[in-house]
Amino acid sequence: MPHRPRTPCKHPGCGELVPYGTMYCEKHLPLHRHDTKTTSEKGYTSRWRKARAAYLRSHPLCVRCMAKGLYVKATVVDHIVPHRGDPELFWDTTNWQALCKHCHDSKTMTEDRYEEFRYR
Repeated sequence: MPHRPRTPCKHPGCGELVPYGTMYCEKHLPLHRHDTKTTSEKGYTSRWRKARAAYLRSHPLCVRCMAKGLYVKATVVDHIVPHRGDPELFWDTTNWQALCKHCHDSKTMTEDRYEEFRYR
């Protein structure tokens, strides 16, 4: 049976070919460790689910919709500044906001989508 062709590394601007099913080349893999973790490895455990439920009980409305004068039930606890695996930022309740799914998805796709990389 023939082998599948190698695919380009998914890091922006890198064209190095990697084995099929692998997302990043060896050079860029350390920059994307967070991408390959499961949700529980990222910190979304039963402790998070309890904290999330308590936060939504005390903040039942979407903050972005309220700013527009709309009253929409919040269903997601969003990290204002993406935590990117930092446990201190993950559990900082001042970094949380209640959002409806639509606002959360919009924010994630526009503001949180691209991680900023620093090169030396």
